[in-house]
Amino acid sequence: MLRTFETDRLKLRERTLQDMECCLEMDRDVEVVKYIPPIAKLIDGPLASREKHIQFIKEKMLTSYPNGLGYWTVESKYGEFIGWVMLVPMDKTAQKVEMGWRLRQKAWGKGYATEAATAILNYALAELDIVEIIAEIHECNTGSIRVAEKLGFENKGVSKTATDIRFSFRKTD
Repeated sequence: MLRTFETDRLKLRERTLQDMECCLEMDRDVEVVKYIPPIAKLIDGPLASREKHIQFIKEKMLTSYPNGLGYWTVESKYGEFIGWVMLVPMDKTAQKVEMGWRLRQKAWGKGYATEAATAILNYALAELDIVEIIAEIHECNTGSIRVAEKLGFENKGVSKTATDIRFSFRKTD
């Protein structure tokens, strides 16, 4: 079970199967998934499949992550679904983890991604034994790039995919 966090405007709680319809609805917005090819293919085009989309999200929801890692649903203080933020292992040791966020389009530009990700980043640095946090962001996704920069992530250049930039946040003692 993941810890719940509250910020000035948000509540972050463990993502569950009860969040499925909200996640599906968010992902069906082509602008939200424009820079996430695996999801974009599931919702639009010749390979689009609601069943495969559900299975993709369900797999992420049911995966057993190491202690303290996983997906948090981001809600307003009034319980409105805004999106999610994740902290998931990139290797078996969980010393290096990936951080990401996805929000409904109507929540963009309000500072919610930065607010939610800051809470999870602070938690990761203070309570988890993580050496490095990575954010892989499509080079055209200026909104997410700005969030990573505000959080203090350092641009490390092109990642393993030709269109993503790898951002890194290293814990310093």
